[in-house]
Amino acid sequence: MFDPREKIALFIDGANLYATAKSLGFDIDYRKLLKAFHDRGYLLRAYYYTALIEDQEYSSIRPLIDWLDYNGYRVVTKPAKEFTDAGGRRKIKGNMDIELAVDAMEQSETVDHLVIFSGDGDFKSLVAALQRRGRKVSIVSTLATQPAMVADCLRRQADNFIDLASLKAEVGRNEADRPQRQQAIEEEEEYDLQH
Repeated sequence: MFDPREKIALFIDGANLYATAKSLGFDIDYRKLLKAFHDRGYLLRAYYYTALIEDQEYSSIRPLIDWLDYNGYRVVTKPAKEFTDAGGRRKIKGNMDIELAVDAMEQSETVDHLVIFSGDGDFKSLVAALQRRGRKVSIVSTLATQPAMVADCLRRQADNFIDLASLKAEVGRNEADRPQRQQAIEEEEEYDLQH
């Protein structure tokens, strides 16, 4: 699946990875995640995409974003949009698909293998475009939940499908290592799942 000589780049849809890991009952240890893919080849870049609620005095996701930024990830953010739906409920939308797609296309000139952490079927066209450029594309999501967190069309288009459940031992956070602020981060990230 991976050639140790390959240049690899990771493209992590933060909200999607969070929802997938949560549905599987574990948290991601982002230090272990970098190491896991560094061990598979030459890890050139690791991008993490998330939308942020800008009008809050304190964002509980900010410590995670700062940690990622200082520890080997290229963090890409944009302000989330807030609106009220027809039922009068406050909704927040923060879709980072375009940013991820643009970065992946730009990196395809340098990288041999692109690993996309998302099950969003909207990425099928991106995967096909990257393959037409002669690049290998792996998708990380899961089939182990009901319903599956990966779109069937995306899984079929990819060169490789990696079930996040199979990476749990390698990239999962030990409960003893879980910081107290993690609960606050989880509550904050839930807003981004509605896109």
